Amino acid sequence: MKIIGIIPARYASSRFPGKPLHKIAGKPLIQHVVERCQEADSLNEIIVATDDARILEVTSRFCRTEMTRSDHPSGSDRIAEIASRCECDAVVNIQGDEPLIDPEVINQVASALTSAEMSTAATQIQSADEWGNPNAVKVVISLRGHALYFSRRTIPFVRDAAALAPADQLDAFPIMKHLGIYGYRRETLLRLVACPPSPLELAEKLEQLRALEIGISIAVVRVKHDSVGVDTPEDALRVEAKLRDAR
Repeated sequence: MKIIGIIPARYASSRFPGKPLHKIAGKPLIQHVVERCQEADSLNEIIVATDDARILEVTSRFCRTEMTRSDHPSGSDRIAEIASRCECDAVVNIQGDEPLIDPEVINQVASALTSAEMSTAATQIQSADEWGNPNAVKVVISLRGHALYFSRRTIPFVRDAAALAPADQLDAFPIMKHLGIYGYRRETLLRLVACPPSPLELAEKLEQLRALEIGISIAVVRVKHDSVGVDTPEDALRVEAKLRDAR
């Protein structure tokens, strides 16, 4: 199976304009992501997908970069444009703002595509802060390892522990946090983006719910790695400190 990794990268950001090119430990943020992907032996090729010439100029020095239309409503649509003109069997969508992504997580998500048409990853929530944080998306997983539902609410509702503090509720039941990495069979991705946004997707503002609503099964690999996204300049400083400590 030929699997390509695609990293969508936009220059515009309301909270952090120019984020992909922001220097962290002497390198553009997006270069850290590319280098992590290059360590994942499941990917046959890595492509940065962007609509901005400034990103193209920089990333072309160390990675294949493809320009896309500028009117895509989501990262999935952006990578689908690339996938539609590439010869491949499957695609892994790696977030362009996670410079500490674990290559083994990429490998596990890619490996799940041998028996699933779509895949993603989740990790157990350890922090009481994330328990109630709507930006930490929760996922409920079936016994067969497929997503039943994603929500910004804390799910499932553990009735017998409902009166307890969040930390105690986390001890009572493993609440899983969805990590923003996706694997798709090529034809599945193209079918997904051809469908209009679904009612649950619009309600929760979660793209992956469109897949569930149109009948696409999503395999979920459980990992210990927790994502560290960069949404603000302060986040970039924290990542730089982690990289410094890891040396």
